[in-house]
Amino acid sequence: MTQPARIGIVTVSDRASRGEYEDRGGPAIREYLDEVLTSPFEPVARVVPDEVEAVASALVELCDARGCSLVITTGGTGPAVRDVTPEATEAVCQKMMPGFGELMRKVSLEKVPTAILSRQTAGIRGRALIVNLPGQPKAIRECLDAVFPAIPYCIDLVDGAYLTTDESRIAAFRPKSAKPPAGVER
Repeated sequence: MTQPARIGIVTVSDRASRGEYEDRGGPAIREYLDEVLTSPFEPVARVVPDEVEAVASALVELCDARGCSLVITTGGTGPAVRDVTPEATEAVCQKMMPGFGELMRKVSLEKVPTAILSRQTAGIRGRALIVNLPGQPKAIRECLDAVFPAIPYCIDLVDGAYLTTDESRIAAFRPKSAKPPAGVER
């Protein structure tokens, strides 16, 4: 049997990291993953302050030491002085994937004009995809609905874990020529 994919969930918030504020973003990501993924996965959650070093350290630990194939962050993507998640992500990634941020902003702009202030991005570190999301649970769901169809194949391309989805909820796109790993059915 295949090992469950490890998926990192990082909440970036000064107040939540100090226990002054309930983390709603991390649980919203976990709920979303429970809803759309059909392949087994192990969530690995972290709550860190809005500091480049703290965010970067969590991303490196989750990708390199914990073997996460996907790391999803929530929070720290706006223009405020303490919003540094994109900078931390860029600092630890070998390749940036700007299309993720572009699509998330496009979808969010259909809902609220201030979405143009968002700086979500994504990048590749080793065999992992890191995706930055906004902090609000409703926006998390909207953004993941937009980009998740491309996430499993992106992870395939970097030799990460093979993720499958509930096609009635989110249909993951893979080219017809893409073959699942031995022992895994599509």
